[in-house]
Amino acid sequence: MRLPSRLTPLRFLAALLRARSSLAVASCVLGAVWLLPSAMLPLVIGNTVDAIAHGEAIWGQAGLIAGLAVAQAVAGSALIFAIHGAWLHGASAAQQVIADHTARLGASLRAQAATGDVMAISSSDIGRIGNVFEVMGRMFGSVVAFLTVGVVLLFSSPLLGVVALVGVPLAVLSMGRLVAPLQKRKGEQREELSEVNAIAADIVSGLRILRGIGGERQFRQRFGTASQRVRRAGVEVARSESWLVAAEVLLPGLVTVAITWLGARLAVAGTIGIGELVTFYAASAFLVVPVSTATEFTSAFTSAMVSARKICGVLRLRPFLTDPADPVPLPEGPLELHDSETGITAVAGKLTVIDAGSQAEALAARLARFAEPSPGERVLVSGVSADHVALAELRSRVVYAHNQDLWFSGPLREQLVPAHRAEPALTTADADDIVAGFPAGLDELIGERGREVSGGQRQRLNLARALALDADVLLLDEPTSAVDTHTEARITERVAKVRQGRTTVVFSESPLWTLVADEVISCR
Repeated sequence: MRLPSRLTPLRFLAALLRARSSLAVASCVLGAVWLLPSAMLPLVIGNTVDAIAHGEAIWGQAGLIAGLAVAQAVAGSALIFAIHGAWLHGASAAQQVIADHTARLGASLRAQAATGDVMAISSSDIGRIGNVFEVMGRMFGSVVAFLTVGVVLLFSSPLLGVVALVGVPLAVLSMGRLVAPLQKRKGEQREELSEVNAIAADIVSGLRILRGIGGERQFRQRFGTASQRVRRAGVEVARSESWLVAAEVLLPGLVTVAITWLGARLAVAGTIGIGELVTFYAASAFLVVPVSTATEFTSAFTSAMVSARKICGVLRLRPFLTDPADPVPLPEGPLELHDSETGITAVAGKLTVIDAGSQAEALAARLARFAEPSPGERVLVSGVSADHVALAELRSRVVYAHNQDLWFSGPLREQLVPAHRAEPALTTADADDIVAGFPAGLDELIGERGREVSGGQRQRLNLARALALDADVLLLDEPTSAVDTHTEARITERVAKVRQGRTTVVFSESPLWTLVADEVISCR
């Protein structure tokens, strides 16, 4: 889906509509076809009453009423299918756009957006986008039906027609004064919801630590306080919506009373007949339906604008790292890494162990270009400046594996790719026993962040996942810090053997890694 260059909430919603314009048109047409029989029914009923009053046969009128009912039933069935499709399109398209963009942002997302904001988009905002698309077709049908009823009344009695055509729009516009406070309060509720989602994410990610230090009570109190703020914001939203619903009943009700009163006086004066009076009353009562739909659309549109504003805020974010305009390809075979800031060089095809202390993570991020070097400095990959290489090529050939890398929920086999390298990688990382202990083996479902396994087991699985990629350059940040000495000795020897002839850089203070290294560098 193509998004506008100047992104605003309204333009974002319009772009979603253009992506499935045929579905939007179908919803509007079916919405009109569905409500038109109801709009025409007062006229038919009035004619039927006149026919009865004059002793005429009413079979034709009864058949027309039955035909209108069948037409409305058929159109209603098709409308339900169309508006549910519109809801699904609006929600799924918004979800896809935000998912694609957050994937492109990568590691840049965390520094620019709060976790709660991103979670709230997926948990509630996409549903609100779908809601406004769902009610859109019925709103268009309500406008068509209102104009139809107004024209019928205008031809029957210009006075009553003018009252309907002027009074109902004024009633709807009068409710507009309630929209601004409602939108403001929904925005405040959305902010509170983001905060409580962020707190929940913090609690889940740090639950094990919280239990260890006895912090559960403090976080529970914090979460409870935030939840109460969400509740109070929700009450304020409900208060505004209640005023809007009250206006929805009161204002068109006044128009109905006015039309009925005027119609009764005209009937007493002999200007209109009993059938016409029935038509006017039934038509004015029907006008509550368009007004009710307009109120529903107003509420849905207000919520959608609040949600679209949050989505646009994330879509405006840009990744810290960008592809060069004219990428330079890397040479084939083993690659050499050089950091001009520290003067460190990882020789191509060798296992280099670097003892960088607290600088290790920053240095590894620079070498893999997850962070830019200081101004005036460069990272060279076999003589090519890293910022001149396409990110896709750099990521496929230079792999950076941190010992705290995340696991996604799913079968273990799907996270060790390619599949034919999974078992050798597990053996090299001394993780065979972990898989053997799973009832389903490689098909075992691993939960988010790999909480089913211990820290040492997760670290070995992390290493196996990195080794399975068989990258030209592999950067390992403390890959064995959580395993015992005997296991670490087996891992270091196996990694040195398996990675022979390819560039491997290990950031570690362990003497077991220095024993198998081709080169050892200290830059404390």
